[in-house]
Amino acid sequence: MGHREDLLAGAKQCLYERGYARTTARDIVAVSGANLASIGYHFGSKEALLTAALIEATEEWAAAVATMWSPDPEAPFIERFESLWKAVVASLAEHRNLWVSTFEALNQAERLPELKERLSGDVEHARVAFSGLFGPAPAPTPQSAPPVDAEHADRAVGAFYVALMQGLMVQRLLDPERAPTGEDLALALRTIIERAAPQPPE
Repeated sequence: MGHREDLLAGAKQCLYERGYARTTARDIVAVSGANLASIGYHFGSKEALLTAALIEATEEWAAAVATMWSPDPEAPFIERFESLWKAVVASLAEHRNLWVSTFEALNQAERLPELKERLSGDVEHARVAFSGLFGPAPAPTPQSAPPVDAEHADRAVGAFYVALMQGLMVQRLLDPERAPTGEDLALALRTIIERAAPQPPE
Protein backbone atom coordinates (compact mmCIF):
# COMPACT_ATOMS: atom_id res chain seq x y z
CA MET A 1 0.00 0.00 0.00
CA GLY A 2 1.03 3.61 -0.53
CA HIS A 3 1.09 6.30 2.15
CA ARG A 4 -2.50 7.36 1.43
CA GLU A 5 -3.84 3.83 1.92
CA ASP A 6 -1.62 3.33 4.97
CA LEU A 7 -3.01 6.51 6.51
CA LEU A 8 -6.61 5.46 5.85
CA ALA A 9 -6.01 2.03 7.37
CA GLY A 10 -4.29 3.57 10.39
CA ALA A 11 -7.04 6.15 10.85
CA LYS A 12 -9.72 3.46 10.75
CA GLN A 13 -7.84 1.47 13.38
CA CYS A 14 -7.63 4.59 15.55
CA LEU A 15 -11.37 5.23 15.15
CA TYR A 16 -12.11 1.81 16.58
CA GLU A 17 -9.48 1.95 19.32
CA ARG A 18 -9.47 5.63 20.38
CA GLY A 19 -12.50 7.27 18.77
CA TYR A 20 -12.82 10.32 16.56
CA ALA A 21 -12.42 12.93 19.28
CA ARG A 22 -9.37 11.43 21.02
CA THR A 23 -7.31 10.43 17.99
CA THR A 24 -4.32 12.67 17.30
CA ALA A 25 -2.28 12.99 14.13
CA ARG A 26 0.62 11.31 15.94
CA ASP A 27 -1.62 8.36 16.85
CA ILE A 28 -2.39 7.82 13.17
CA VAL A 29 1.26 8.16 12.20
CA ALA A 30 2.31 5.65 14.86
CA VAL A 31 -0.20 3.06 13.65
CA SER A 32 0.21 3.64 9.91
CA GLY A 33 3.99 3.97 9.72
CA ALA A 34 3.59 7.12 7.60
CA ASN A 35 4.77 10.59 8.61
CA LEU A 36 3.01 13.76 9.75
CA ALA A 37 3.69 15.61 6.53
CA SER A 38 1.93 12.92 4.50
CA ILE A 39 -1.37 13.65 6.29
CA GLY A 40 -1.34 17.22 4.99
CA TYR A 41 -0.14 16.15 1.56
CA HIS A 42 -2.81 13.51 0.97
CA PHE A 43 -5.76 14.83 3.00
CA GLY A 44 -5.11 18.42 4.02
CA SER A 45 -5.81 17.88 7.71
CA LYS A 46 -6.21 15.25 10.39
CA GLU A 47 -9.96 15.91 10.47
CA ALA A 48 -10.28 15.34 6.72
CA LEU A 49 -8.35 12.09 7.05
CA LEU A 50 -10.46 10.87 9.96
CA THR A 51 -13.65 11.79 8.12
CA ALA A 52 -12.55 9.89 5.00
CA ALA A 53 -11.67 6.92 7.20
CA LEU A 54 -15.02 7.14 8.98
CA ILE A 55 -16.95 7.14 5.71
CA GLU A 56 -14.89 4.24 4.35
CA ALA A 57 -15.41 2.27 7.57
CA THR A 58 -19.16 2.93 7.38
CA GLU A 59 -19.24 1.68 3.79
CA GLU A 60 -17.41 -1.47 4.86
CA TRP A 61 -19.96 -1.94 7.64
CA ALA A 62 -22.84 -1.55 5.15
CA ALA A 63 -21.25 -4.16 2.89
CA ALA A 64 -20.92 -6.54 5.84
CA VAL A 65 -24.61 -6.07 6.69
CA ALA A 66 -25.50 -6.77 3.06
CA THR A 67 -23.70 -10.12 3.23
CA MET A 68 -25.64 -11.01 6.39
CA TRP A 69 -28.98 -10.02 4.87
CA SER A 70 -30.21 -12.34 2.13
CA PRO A 71 -34.01 -12.19 2.22
CA ASP A 72 -36.33 -14.15 -0.02
CA PRO A 73 -37.47 -11.56 -2.61
CA GLU A 74 -40.86 -13.27 -2.65
CA ALA A 75 -41.30 -13.03 1.13
CA PRO A 76 -43.83 -10.54 2.50
CA PHE A 77 -42.51 -7.04 3.01
CA ILE A 78 -42.72 -7.22 6.79
CA GLU A 79 -40.56 -10.37 6.88
CA ARG A 80 -37.87 -8.74 4.74
CA PHE A 81 -38.07 -5.61 6.91
CA GLU A 82 -37.58 -7.68 10.07
CA SER A 83 -34.68 -9.68 8.65
CA LEU A 84 -32.85 -6.50 7.64
CA TRP A 85 -33.09 -4.92 11.07
CA LYS A 86 -32.09 -8.17 12.78
CA ALA A 87 -28.90 -8.10 10.68
CA VAL A 88 -28.35 -4.42 11.51
CA VAL A 89 -28.80 -4.98 15.26
CA ALA A 90 -26.36 -7.91 15.20
CA SER A 91 -23.76 -5.81 13.37
CA LEU A 92 -24.15 -2.78 15.65
CA ALA A 93 -22.92 -4.78 18.61
CA GLU A 94 -19.84 -5.89 16.70
CA HIS A 95 -19.08 -2.38 15.42
CA ARG A 96 -20.06 -0.40 18.50
CA ASN A 97 -16.87 1.69 18.53
CA LEU A 98 -17.49 2.79 14.94
CA TRP A 99 -20.82 4.32 15.96
CA VAL A 100 -19.29 5.98 19.01
CA SER A 101 -16.81 7.62 16.63
CA THR A 102 -19.65 8.58 14.28
CA PHE A 103 -21.50 10.48 16.99
CA GLU A 104 -18.27 12.12 18.15
CA ALA A 105 -17.78 13.38 14.60
CA LEU A 106 -21.37 14.64 14.41
CA ASN A 107 -20.78 16.56 17.62
CA GLN A 108 -17.92 18.48 15.97
CA ALA A 109 -19.51 18.93 12.54
CA GLU A 110 -21.33 22.18 13.37
CA ARG A 111 -17.98 23.94 13.89
CA LEU A 112 -16.11 22.26 11.03
CA PRO A 113 -17.81 23.11 7.70
CA GLU A 114 -15.75 20.62 5.66
CA LEU A 115 -16.60 17.80 8.07
CA LYS A 116 -20.27 18.79 8.03
CA GLU A 117 -20.33 18.76 4.23
CA ARG A 118 -18.71 15.32 3.99
CA LEU A 119 -21.01 13.79 6.60
CA SER A 120 -24.04 15.42 4.98
CA GLY A 121 -23.06 13.80 1.69
CA ASP A 122 -22.72 10.45 3.42
CA VAL A 123 -26.21 10.80 4.91
CA GLU A 124 -27.63 11.65 1.47
CA HIS A 125 -25.94 8.55 0.06
CA ALA A 126 -27.63 6.50 2.80
CA ARG A 127 -31.03 8.04 1.99
CA VAL A 128 -30.68 7.02 -1.65
CA ALA A 129 -29.50 3.51 -0.76
CA PHE A 130 -32.36 2.96 1.67
CA SER A 131 -35.00 4.44 -0.66
CA GLY A 132 -34.84 1.50 -3.05
CA LEU A 133 -34.05 -1.23 -0.58
CA PHE A 134 -37.48 -2.84 -0.66
CA GLY A 135 -38.49 -1.69 -4.14
CA PRO A 136 -40.27 1.46 -5.33
CA ALA A 137 -43.02 3.08 -3.33
CA PRO A 138 -46.37 1.37 -4.01
CA ALA A 139 -49.03 3.10 -6.05
CA PRO A 140 -51.59 4.89 -3.90
CA THR A 141 -54.93 3.23 -3.29
CA PRO A 142 -58.29 4.95 -2.83
CA GLN A 143 -57.99 4.43 0.93
CA SER A 144 -54.47 5.90 1.16
CA ALA A 145 -53.32 9.45 1.55
CA PRO A 146 -53.55 11.76 -1.48
CA PRO A 147 -51.14 10.77 -4.28
CA VAL A 148 -47.66 12.26 -4.14
CA ASP A 149 -44.77 12.42 -6.57
CA ALA A 150 -43.10 8.97 -6.69
CA GLU A 151 -39.58 10.41 -6.50
CA HIS A 152 -40.57 12.50 -3.48
CA ALA A 153 -42.11 9.42 -1.85
CA ASP A 154 -38.98 7.32 -2.40
CA ARG A 155 -36.79 10.08 -0.92
CA ALA A 156 -39.08 10.34 2.09
CA VAL A 157 -38.84 6.57 2.58
CA GLY A 158 -35.04 6.73 2.46
CA ALA A 159 -35.01 9.57 5.00
CA PHE A 160 -37.34 7.58 7.25
CA TYR A 161 -35.01 4.57 7.27
CA VAL A 162 -31.97 6.76 7.99
CA ALA A 163 -33.84 8.32 10.92
CA LEU A 164 -34.74 4.82 12.12
CA MET A 165 -31.12 3.72 11.80
CA GLN A 166 -29.76 6.71 13.71
CA GLY A 167 -32.34 6.36 16.46
CA LEU A 168 -31.55 2.67 16.75
CA MET A 169 -27.84 3.48 17.08
CA VAL A 170 -28.51 5.91 19.92
CA GLN A 171 -30.62 3.38 21.81
CA ARG A 172 -28.12 0.55 21.27
CA LEU A 173 -25.26 2.74 22.52
CA LEU A 174 -27.04 4.13 25.58
CA ASP A 175 -29.19 1.20 26.68
CA PRO A 176 -28.41 -1.99 24.74
CA GLU A 177 -30.37 -4.23 27.11
CA ARG A 178 -33.66 -2.41 26.46
CA ALA A 179 -33.00 -1.17 22.93
CA PRO A 180 -35.34 -2.52 20.23
CA THR A 181 -34.51 -5.69 18.33
CA GLY A 182 -35.31 -6.41 14.71
CA GLU A 183 -38.39 -8.26 15.90
CA ASP A 184 -39.45 -5.23 17.96
CA LEU A 185 -39.16 -2.91 14.96
CA ALA A 186 -41.24 -5.27 12.82
CA LEU A 187 -43.87 -5.49 15.57
CA ALA A 188 -43.93 -1.70 15.79
CA LEU A 189 -44.44 -1.37 12.05
CA ARG A 190 -47.25 -3.95 12.04
CA THR A 191 -48.93 -2.11 14.90
CA ILE A 192 -48.62 1.28 13.21
CA ILE A 193 -50.09 -0.11 9.98
CA GLU A 194 -52.98 -1.73 11.82
CA ARG A 195 -53.75 1.45 13.76
CA ALA A 196 -53.56 3.57 10.60
CA ALA A 197 -55.98 1.35 8.69
CA PRO A 198 -59.54 2.67 8.30
CA GLN A 199 -61.75 1.35 11.06
CA PRO A 200 -65.08 -0.24 10.12
CA PRO A 201 -68.12 1.76 11.19
CA GLU A 202 -69.63 0.68 14.48
